[in-house]
Amino acid sequence: FAELAPLHNPANVTGIENARRLLPGVPQVAVFDTAFFHGLPDAAKTYAIDAKIAAEYGIRRYGFHGISHEYVSGRVAEVLDRDPARLRQIVFHLGNGASASAVRGGSPIDTSMGLTPLEGLVMGTRGGDLDPGILGHLARAAGFDVDRIDKLLNREAGLKGMAGVNDFRELRRLIDEGDAAAKLAYDVYVHRLRRYLGSYLIALGGVDAITFTAGVGENSADVRADALAGLENFGIAVDPARNTAKDRGAKVISPPAAPVTVLVVPTNEELAIARAADRLVAAG
Repeated sequence: FAELAPLHNPANVTGIENARRLLPGVPQVAVFDTAFFHGLPDAAKTYAIDAKIAAEYGIRRYGFHGISHEYVSGRVAEVLDRDPARLRQIVFHLGNGASASAVRGGSPIDTSMGLTPLEGLVMGTRGGDLDPGILGHLARAAGFDVDRIDKLLNREAGLKGMAGVNDFRELRRLIDEGDAAAKLAYDVYVHRLRRYLGSYLIALGGVDAITFTAGVGENSADVRADALAGLENFGIAVDPARNTAKDRGAKVISPPAAPVTVLVVPTNEELAIARAADRLVAAG
């Protein structure tokens, strides 16, 4: 599956090979980042292309960051002391890679990443959604082959492609210095967040909790505030003091008694993976 996730899967295979060599006889469990989204509704996981070609080559929306989305949506229910079966949630996993999910009753009904981690939100080096006709245009007009296009989309797009940096702290510094390209990159980033927020708000028929996690989601108060600005008519608001508080644990950042609870919940993919591995080994 390396061709589906070229930035991650080759390194993971190397880890498996080294573990087999160093720890012979020790059980190994592969916990896939796509597993949480395996049961997406057909309408959400199906691409509108030739059905026979899709079936032959396994083309569907798989989704990624599932370990984080499953962990964080479960933690939200714990933090709010609510039955997860009665919660409608939108989760933003915002790191160098970024994705969103709509979760109803503990199960995802949609997510932003697709066949590969390229689809969806703007990321550090990936551009997310784009017109696929761009690829044909680059092939014809610029002579780009598949490898060049793959490098462009995976390593030279997103914030890096627009502003020259993929570290959000550097982007913020450039914005503060008046860099117009950095400001545009930030605006595009937030605009895409809001597009997915609106889409999932409709798909869920309303939302009870919106949660930010991962490096940018947990640490950028500006992104959280800007992504949710002006949405008071939908019951969505961010309390400035709560949003900028420096506490590191899970916290609510919406005003008291707000109709929609907005949270910051640190993800813990390592713990989620360990728990999944423990369950499988114990069962068998």
